[in-house]
Amino acid sequence: MNQALGRPAVVSRVSDLIGATPLFELGRAATGSRLLLKLEMFNPTGSAKIRMARQMILDAEARGDLRPGGRIVESTSGNTGLGLAVIAAERGYAFTAVVDHHAASDKLRAMQALGTELVYVADDGSGDLATAAREELAAELARGRANTFFTEQHNNPSNGIGYFPVAHELHQALDGKIDVLVGAVGTGGGLCGTARALRTLVPGCTTVGVEPKGSIAFGGPAHDYYQSGTGTPEGAEIGALVDFDLIDAGVKVGDVEAFATARAVARATGLLIGGSAGGVVHEALDRLPALAPGSTIVALVNDGGEKYLDTVFNDDWMHARALVDRALERETDETLIKLRRR
Repeated sequence: MNQALGRPAVVSRVSDLIGATPLFELGRAATGSRLLLKLEMFNPTGSAKIRMARQMILDAEARGDLRPGGRIVESTSGNTGLGLAVIAAERGYAFTAVVDHHAASDKLRAMQALGTELVYVADDGSGDLATAAREELAAELARGRANTFFTEQHNNPSNGIGYFPVAHELHQALDGKIDVLVGAVGTGGGLCGTARALRTLVPGCTTVGVEPKGSIAFGGPAHDYYQSGTGTPEGAEIGALVDFDLIDAGVKVGDVEAFATARAVARATGLLIGGSAGGVVHEALDRLPALAPGSTIVALVNDGGEKYLDTVFNDDWMHARALVDRALERETDETLIKLRRR
């Protein structure tokens, strides 16, 4: 076994590399409380979402909804599509991803490299997020077609089940010492699936959900945002997997704060995290000083920053959208320096 990751030394399928992702200590407060990052970018495709992509397909096969030679259809902003592309390739399925131009171009090119058919909900080249329109088109493409399965990630219970292992990994790695779990809320599967399983293992753990400002799961007002693969934009339905009974606190973090944090983490640690992960870490950093001494807060980092080199880590792109706040970046730099000296 690979002692660092707990994975087999030799595998025969890419999906065998899913899970057993590492924890990274970002820093410690003066009280001894520590902030750990669950680095889901160490999954194949560099994202947590391959966990639920595999689960959705395995469960569809078990029900007979998907048979050999079939086709998978999904609406995706990128990471779910990448996960499904891997599973489709290794299990012999065709895959159609319904996308918009809001997705990072690297994700779209990677899906194509894995044999995915991309269908754009609009070909006008705009960068607008079109979640509702994508969902409608994906459903239409799958409707009435033999051996074609619309995974419908926002409302598929298998999405949440796919994240149960995250809770068990955390519990095992930390001997049950987890006081706060912070994660992004998009479909709800990642945070709520993890929280559901974690509550049986660590009943006292507090769960904090983070969505972008402009998203509507925790209320309005609604407006556009640039964080990718997270939140519920205006016009889209809140996913059935967003279980508010499992979320003790729901907060909003703006694009400026999320991206400033991602950029600061890169400079302080050499670790590239995604834009929405920046929002999760921003919230975790805010909460860390107020925790009881010796507490452990875990932030779910759902993907890495390599997919955002043309956006979050591109000064020209950031300036063009008025997303740069140098003072906030410096403040976050200083916070991280202090935390990492202890």
